Amino acid sequence: MFSGIVEEAAKVVAVEKHESNVDITVSCSFTDELHIDQSVAHNGVCLTVVRVNPDGTYTVTAIRETLERSNLGALKPGDLINLERSMKMDGRLDGHIVQGHVDTTAICTEVEEADGSRYFKFCYKASPEMVAKGYMTVEKGSVTVNGVSLTVCDSEVDSFRVAIIPYTFEHTNFCRIQPGTTVNLEFDIIGKYIARLSELRSF
Repeated sequence: MFSGIVEEAAKVVAVEKHESNVDITVSCSFTDELHIDQSVAHNGVCLTVVRVNPDGTYTVTAIRETLERSNLGALKPGDLINLERSMKMDGRLDGHIVQGHVDTTAICTEVEEADGSRYFKFCYKASPEMVAKGYMTVEKGSVTVNGVSLTVCDSEVDSFRVAIIPYTFEHTNFCRIQPGTTVNLEFDIIGKYIARLSELRSF
């Protein structure tokens, strides 16, 4: 379980394909605190640490389904990836409830300067089936973009905007997002449960 508050935008140092899986090696400031089997969100995707390396890096493995649902398959050495370790139960929930289970990807279509902050617009493939499962946004609701907990504005059927303050821009990989960039989306779990309950009422 995560909160969508990114700890660090870390550098990818190696990407290795093994059959249908991909090993991703990352260099970050808290590698010495990690251990094998620990969960870490990478651009919002919950992955398990499989190796802690002597050079201060660690490695995780992404399977085919993860690669198909997220932007992790496009990673290359030098890219920045947003990291968040799992939430402590005795801490404050500063973002919202994030599972680390990416629902789909979206494309950035617009970046607008706004008196020191920035508005990012994202578009994604929508369908009645997706909406019925709760894969949607609502005005002033929560959404996770590349693992960052954000508030939705200008919610449409297949798009939305988010406002990014300078701190978030500088401390996450939003600093590298531009029109054409693919990002990971996780829709709000509460909306998914409500959608499922509404579906089951017909039985």
